[in-house]
Amino acid sequence: MAFNWSTFKTRSLTALVFVLIMLTGLLWNHWSFFVLFSVIHFGCWWEYFKLTEKIHRTSFHIYTKLGMMLAGFGILLWLSGPVYHISQYSFKDNFSMPVSAAGFILMIIGVLRGDAVNVKGYGMAGLGLLYISVSWAMMIDLTGFPFDIFDSGDFVSGGFSFVLIPVVLIAAIWINDTMAYIVGSLIGKTPLSPVSPKKTWEGTVGGILLATLVTGF
Repeated sequence: MAFNWSTFKTRSLTALVFVLIMLTGLLWNHWSFFVLFSVIHFGCWWEYFKLTEKIHRTSFHIYTKLGMMLAGFGILLWLSGPVYHISQYSFKDNFSMPVSAAGFILMIIGVLRGDAVNVKGYGMAGLGLLYISVSWAMMIDLTGFPFDIFDSGDFVSGGFSFVLIPVVLIAAIWINDTMAYIVGSLIGKTPLSPVSPKKTWEGTVGGILLATLVTGF
């Protein structure tokens, strides 16, 4: 695959905007951090449903979609730290279970009102709770680790350290994506998958190695 400067410029500008938005959400305060990953969580779910419906040639009732999203959001609330609370009510202890329960009830209503159940489609959608919700919930759970910032109840006093691991993980993903494109464009020959023939094994391996080296230093 030949290197395309026009595509590279577009990807670079997109990445720059992405970085600015991500850094604002990550570093402004704990609420911007939570809102950022909440928006990403729901956005991932919406795209995941579109892919699942296309692959399994089925459709989900809107209540089913919203129900699964809410159930997953409850998981995210459950893994949020003690800094997240409204007055004396913490997200984990007071909101996570009610939100998940409401999600499951809404999901069941959607199943009853929707078309015939496609077992594989629903099974794939259910995996989204693990693939999407648990993943982003664990990202929030990593906030402050291993510096025990939350023990003092002061989220900001830890400076950059309170989001060190989330930032490193996101940077590694971004570097991997960029380096995989560059390496694949220069030396890529072996398609990674029929679903995405433009991605190559050479680019994938190169992206992983370079991302590991850069974030390691």
